[in-house]
Amino acid sequence: MQTKTKTKTKKWVKPRHKVIIRLAAIVLFPWMKLKYHIKVEKSPELKKRQCVVLMNHQTAFDQFFVSKAMFPRHAYFVASEDLFSLGVLSRLLAWAVAPIPIKKQTTDVQAVMNCIRVARQGGTIALAPEGNRTFSGLPCNSNPAIAPLVKKLGLPLALFRIEGGYGIQPRWSDVCRKGKMRAYVHRIIEPEEYKDLSNEELHRLIQKELFVDETQNPGPFQHKRLAEYLERAMYVCPECGLTEFYSEKDRITCKTCGKQIRYLPDNHIQGVNCDFPFPYVAQWYAYQNDYVNQLDTNTYLETPLYRETATISQVEPYKKKHLLEENTSVLLYGNRLQLGKRTLFFADIRVITVLGKNKVNVYHTDGLFQIKGDARFNGLKYMNIFWRHKNQQAGEGDFLGI
Repeated sequence: MQTKTKTKTKKWVKPRHKVIIRLAAIVLFPWMKLKYHIKVEKSPELKKRQCVVLMNHQTAFDQFFVSKAMFPRHAYFVASEDLFSLGVLSRLLAWAVAPIPIKKQTTDVQAVMNCIRVARQGGTIALAPEGNRTFSGLPCNSNPAIAPLVKKLGLPLALFRIEGGYGIQPRWSDVCRKGKMRAYVHRIIEPEEYKDLSNEELHRLIQKELFVDETQNPGPFQHKRLAEYLERAMYVCPECGLTEFYSEKDRITCKTCGKQIRYLPDNHIQGVNCDFPFPYVAQWYAYQNDYVNQLDTNTYLETPLYRETATISQVEPYKKKHLLEENTSVLLYGNRLQLGKRTLFFADIRVITVLGKNKVNVYHTDGLFQIKGDARFNGLKYMNIFWRHKNQQAGEGDFLGI
């Protein structure tokens, strides 16, 4: 007689995670308050029951704001796979708080299955539908796959807003300004309220409720180096097109035409030696996207758009990184990347993503390559040009990857 064996599902949600987050809070929460000057409004709703928490994404510490609002309950955050390719540190993080890995800008079925697994074990799940921190102060594109995931989980939906994060520390900046932030649960939607909505309707509702426009936040946000490293985000000048910039203190200068712009404490920007047409980085950023969407990438097949130096690694997903070349030449053409001796054609690349401030992941048929530049490296242009070429080949679309 044949006996059936039942496979036991490995536990993702473990008691130690709550203990560790309570111990970490003793140091993290006061430090967070001191660094970001943030007011986190505690949520009794998040404390007492299991939810799916969706948040807009402004700083590298957004997850801690959510954690404080729902403390002492623990949330399982969906995090970029790069966090899981740091060897011992990644294994320690996985043991301590068990974040859920996801591949950015891709359809990651395993990440969805892991979310379902956590939900079935009683865990609260938290993630940012944008999947990217804003470069401009306006939200990035939200992944429409979030709507069917929410429906699949069938949990109360908590929409968590973060305001002032772009003013305190823009993604492109290394410094925290003196100013004020706020983080709070904006709305909770019960499963009965969203179950009859189509995926498109639910996605639009999520986008609406999480929309935060940082151009409407006048601050002030004070620091001597307000414009420093804005060149990590900007590479198109309204005077001369594709270019490079150099920033110092509160000013950024175009290396081609010399146009100089000052960044002000109220998030405004203004021309110093010119009449600059954009009042905020958000409008300048939108112009940059429009410019790239009109670019003919086929005119840059022989001569590169950009030439710079960076470190190249090959990533073994969820394990570690292998250094391939240090301080090697990186050339960006209209249809390919030249990474040292390696030529990676866009036709063989599935997606290019930007990580943090100065890293780029290239998902190629030969594996996952990572480009890490210096402090002034602009990784955004690699992703934007790749998507522009892809859209141009398809004859439609204006999505530039973020």
